[in-house]
Amino acid sequence: MTGAVAGGEVTEQAHILIVDDLPEKLLVFRTVLEDLGQPLVFARSGTEALKEVLAREFAVILLDVNMPDIDGFETASLIRRHRRSAHTPIIFITSYADELQTAKGYSLGAVDYILSPVVPEILRSKVRVFVQLHVLQKRIARQAEERIALAASAAALAVAEDAQRRSACLSEVSHALSGVLEPGQVLQALRARAVPALAADVALLVPAEAAGDPPGEAPLDAPVDASQGADPGGAPDTPDVLDWPLRQGERSLGVLRLQGPTAMGQALGPEVAERVAVALAAAHLHQELQAEIAERRQAEARLAEASRRKDEFIAMLSHELRNPLAPIRNAAEVIRRVAPDDKTLRWASDITDRQVRQLTRLVDELLDVARISQGKIVLQRAPLDLAALAVECLETQRSAIAARRQTLTQAVPESPVWVDGDADRLRQVVGNLVSNAIKYTPEGGGLHVGIARDGGQAMVTVRDTGMGIEPDLLPRVFELFEQGPRTLDRSQGGLGIGLTLVQLLVQLHGGRVEAHSAGAGRGSEFRVWLPASEALAAPAPAAEAAPRAVPVRRILIVEDNIDVADTTAAMLRLSGHTVQVVHGGAEALDAVAAFRPEVVLLDIGLPHMDGYEVARRLRETAACHAAWLVALTGYGQPADRLRGRDAGFDEHLLKPVDPAALEDVIARSGQRPVRHKRLQS
Repeated sequence: MTGAVAGGEVTEQAHILIVDDLPEKLLVFRTVLEDLGQPLVFARSGTEALKEVLAREFAVILLDVNMPDIDGFETASLIRRHRRSAHTPIIFITSYADELQTAKGYSLGAVDYILSPVVPEILRSKVRVFVQLHVLQKRIARQAEERIALAASAAALAVAEDAQRRSACLSEVSHALSGVLEPGQVLQALRARAVPALAADVALLVPAEAAGDPPGEAPLDAPVDASQGADPGGAPDTPDVLDWPLRQGERSLGVLRLQGPTAMGQALGPEVAERVAVALAAAHLHQELQAEIAERRQAEARLAEASRRKDEFIAMLSHELRNPLAPIRNAAEVIRRVAPDDKTLRWASDITDRQVRQLTRLVDELLDVARISQGKIVLQRAPLDLAALAVECLETQRSAIAARRQTLTQAVPESPVWVDGDADRLRQVVGNLVSNAIKYTPEGGGLHVGIARDGGQAMVTVRDTGMGIEPDLLPRVFELFEQGPRTLDRSQGGLGIGLTLVQLLVQLHGGRVEAHSAGAGRGSEFRVWLPASEALAAPAPAAEAAPRAVPVRRILIVEDNIDVADTTAAMLRLSGHTVQVVHGGAEALDAVAAFRPEVVLLDIGLPHMDGYEVARRLRETAACHAAWLVALTGYGQPADRLRGRDAGFDEHLLKPVDPAALEDVIARSGQRPVRHKRLQS
């Protein structure tokens, strides 16, 4: 194909076919390739591309792999069936190319793969090679037609074959480098395809840190002739070494050295160097990504390990805090029982009891947060009236409200507001919100609690006229250990986990919680939404239980903490029980034969032999076959309770134990048949 006559010379034109179904990508290709000064033909499908191939000849075809009607591979196969386009160079454009895909493309005659998004300089350079080859082929063909001489025809054929060989060589080099993922593999892949077609050997001179061109080096846009001599009177000898720069933009990656280059190596050196530079840059990028991925995985592993250790620490801390709380509570109960009816002693005993309960609540909240974070909280769901539950929670807080001379208004409907939830956990939610409002509202302030049904949801509103929430704190108010500014006296107290626990428990129920405040000093409002249930029949009122007389029992206490053991024993002896105390598992096994306990209060965290093992061995003795085994411990997770049942425990009580709860367990100790049949003889 010839173009216009300029200055008496016929200029060759080479049509370039670009096949892509996306208009924006066609626009990009037009912008990148129009500088070549050659006609660009665009097709938006494989069918259109085949029509264009039948209509004219192309120097090169840029073919998208993924198209809606027929994909790029099928289009290439159809193009190859036509005589005119059987050897037209095809460059596949794709966003992803694995080994299988590239092998398929090369089997269809592809000369190269270009990953999308394209690098303009690379695309333009590669297309220019095939345009120049096409123009050269046409020019030789035209000269052959003009001269009709056999010699000219043979020369033109040789040039065309050489161009084809060059194209095939470039294609092989591209294919060899396309799968390289490590910088050290680039030279190995290059040698596999470039020797001996391009040179006797090739080398890569890659600096440790390629930050720029070293001073005094020859310009990197031209080959460095390393030969020592040339014929000054004629054509220069073939150089022994040719060096070609490897660049990525303005960055120097090193030098490609062709040792003993062939004629093809001299001609294709720049193109080969360009492909090597791209492969090196891609390999370096892959290496950096792999290092970053490995670093992130290590960081994630460290975070997971830190989180695990944090949860273990919280569980351990909660257990260790329960140990000193248990004797304090027991001692307070002993004082309450034996002390004269003195107003001051009663006042001091009440204070001790309240503060122990507060410490126990903080320990329980801390442990609950750890359990929920580990997914170890299982809700005991049942239909319940949220309105009645809220009234019950308010009743427990009235003394605290009165002590601060605060006013309470409530909007609780008379009809039930049913939800499907865990009563104990929802009491924590409402109780924590009300307690928070009391704590952060000054004396004489006001509180409001409302329960309502909002469409298919039940809503709890707790509002106060207290210190409010700063705007920068409001988005983080539910985060663990997050609190507003505190004075040195820390008059509000708390660990900063109450609201976190509220949010986690509400989310476990399938609900959500929001915090609102107009700013510091303008009060706060918390709203909780829970999925509402359909109206249910009101449960029958439970019959009031008659006071239970606690029978006198023989009780063995197995506890390594002397204060816990002694105070528990003193409290039980005041109730008339016969009590014996031992401080280890081996002592317990020795004592049961003579003492024959009816109830065993057994700590789990014993030295040398833990409580589970002691329980199993006690069950194997005739003296404890029917005894009521009670775990009295700081370990209260579901897994601990399940393990305790498997070991033979009948009850599981957490330290510090409520004296009334302990007496209730003792009262029930003789009300069940022996369940350890395998131990009977």
